[in-house]
Amino acid sequence: MLLGFVIAYLLLSMGIGLIAALRVTTSKDFAVAGRGLPLPVVTATVFATWFGSEAVLGVSAQFVREGLQGVVADPFGSSMCLMLAGLFFAKRLYRLNLLTIGDYYKQRYNRGVEVLCTLCIVASYLGWVSAQIKALGLVFFIVTDGYVSQHNGMILGAAIVLTYTTFGGMLSVAVLDFVQMSVIMVGMLYIAYLISGLAGGADVVVTHALNAGKLNLFPEAKWELWVPFLGAWMTMMLGSIPQQDVFQRISSAKNEKVAVQGSLLGASIYLLFAFVPMFLAYSATLIDPAKFGALVQTDSQMVLPTLILSHTPLVAQIVFFGALLSAIMSCSSATLLAPSVSFSENIIRGLIPGMSDKTFLLVMRLVIVCFAAVVLMFALGSSSSIFEMVESAYKVTLVAAFTPLAAGLFWSRASTQGALMSIAFGLVTWLLCETLLQHEVWPAQMLGLGAAVVGMVLGSLLPQKISPEGSKYHALHGRHSAAAQTHHVPH
Repeated sequence: MLLGFVIAYLLLSMGIGLIAALRVTTSKDFAVAGRGLPLPVVTATVFATWFGSEAVLGVSAQFVREGLQGVVADPFGSSMCLMLAGLFFAKRLYRLNLLTIGDYYKQRYNRGVEVLCTLCIVASYLGWVSAQIKALGLVFFIVTDGYVSQHNGMILGAAIVLTYTTFGGMLSVAVLDFVQMSVIMVGMLYIAYLISGLAGGADVVVTHALNAGKLNLFPEAKWELWVPFLGAWMTMMLGSIPQQDVFQRISSAKNEKVAVQGSLLGASIYLLFAFVPMFLAYSATLIDPAKFGALVQTDSQMVLPTLILSHTPLVAQIVFFGALLSAIMSCSSATLLAPSVSFSENIIRGLIPGMSDKTFLLVMRLVIVCFAAVVLMFALGSSSSIFEMVESAYKVTLVAAFTPLAAGLFWSRASTQGALMSIAFGLVTWLLCETLLQHEVWPAQMLGLGAAVVGMVLGSLLPQKISPEGSKYHALHGRHSAAAQTHHVPH
């Protein structure tokens, strides 16, 4: 019966996504939902995109092992990313009326910066989307009682998400996110109510976690503890800002006020609800310490599914796996769409100029299929945990794409030469430290970020040898241009 409900839910989700796809007629509908989403939908899609497998399975497992200090990257870093994006980046980027974040790098700097940053952004999604596909495989393995292997479950899950994402793009993603957000919130709260009763009450769980030191967010006052702590926090907080999925949600709003409010509301709801899976997983260790204590050591990602299957009635199992599938599908569809749109717009369009909008729409759909195949192969061959795959995804964008974005928006002297030096300094330093000069205290991505900032400052202040192509940026930046009020997308 549980499997039957799961299949019915999947078919319903695909149906909703495909119905929404009927309204997609242009590349702009596909990429940014026509820039017409209202506040509730923008809020829902911000929340649902980030509340994926890592929030339910990865973060909860990490919390049981290491407490709040182990989950500083997510949800704390990720929610701060969305808040910073809403407060400082949303208005400025929305006014430029662009299709992708890569368009910004071209408009502000030149084609070279656009290509380099886009490639880094696309590469960063590999781990994140793979984590969602891996989680779908785990869910199918569990609900079929092992009949569908995890590998076959990954293939099946990738095919389902690929179907409605390929046809509907951002419009289908946004509509489904709105539906799935409701399922996630209601489902998780209901499960938390049931499990707290089994554990003796929410106050018992919280008190036990507090006494065990699990709720201590900040480490001791030792630099060798604080440096890795800040490195993990900054990786998600800053490395996630120059991401296409964040930009898409900003650009899909019907106006810049909605873009700002949607980011802030989505971030707040995400931070709040990320504690629910942590509460559930920790409750499991109180309900059956021997069983779940052993599971934490061997396969902590199975703690929550095992708890639900062994200690709750069928209706609760249906609600939980419905909410879990909602979280994973909404996140995986959004993170599959974002890099595919970026690669199509900022790499392929530059190589094949003059494409009609109809041809470009076909190109984006073909790229989604290709990227999904690459992601699936990566997920099938990876042995990393869901949390590790997501946490490591943002290192490359932190060292390569964040500094050119922030400096370009907030420092008038930032130049094309500075952006290129920033990317080179950041990537080379990070790769050297990651592979050859690993340090127990200093994270490689933190050193890479520092080198990127130095490269931007030096390159911008030294005599300029590279002519910028993005002079029109200065005419648009900082005010409402006429283009920002229309549906025209400059290329």
